[in-house]
Amino acid sequence: MKFVLVADPMCSWCYGFGKEMTTLVERYPDISLEIVVGGLRAGATDVLDESGKRFRLEHWARVEQSSGLPFNREGLRARKGFVYDTEPVCRAIVAARILAPNADLLKVFRAFQHAFYVDAVDTTNGEVLAEVGAAALSANGHSITPAEFLATWQQKDTIEAAAAEFAMARSMGVTSFPTLFIEKHGQLRRVGNGYAAVDQLEQDMNALLAAA
Repeated sequence: MKFVLVADPMCSWCYGFGKEMTTLVERYPDISLEIVVGGLRAGATDVLDESGKRFRLEHWARVEQSSGLPFNREGLRARKGFVYDTEPVCRAIVAARILAPNADLLKVFRAFQHAFYVDAVDTTNGEVLAEVGAAALSANGHSITPAEFLATWQQKDTIEAAAAEFAMARSMGVTSFPTLFIEKHGQLRRVGNGYAAVDQLEQDMNALLAAA
């Protein structure tokens, strides 16, 4: 049995959900976790204008209220010419998995979220992603340099693997992030869509398994 989380590091509700997911995994240490990157805005080319910033800041306020996690609003307001393309950071998750298959990928995922939402760094920039990814893996006991991370992130195979995960998310019927499944005996069961507190997640999961 395992959890399957479909999410995107630059999705604000996924950021809020990260804390709940961490607690859920801690409550069920015998259930492994697979993360599928969803590509929320993979390949986007439009520059984030003032209207787009206001739209996201409204979402951020709701996520902050629900989750209690901090957001760096000034960091977003100050961005100039920013293209909200989530493919690079999703591909960084894939690169981390390739470099350290046994790493705690949820911790790495949350490190990229923190980098974007709190540190306000450019998580569409490969060199920035390499610094964050290498540091997150090193904190998990995997000695990876930023140069090694960047090289893996740039590889054609990594680009193709990320695109394959986006397609996988669609084939699973995922239309919003985060979406959590539990897999048992090879069958995926959807626990829920969107943000939910851990106690609600646990209740929904147990009801789902009892009915199976």
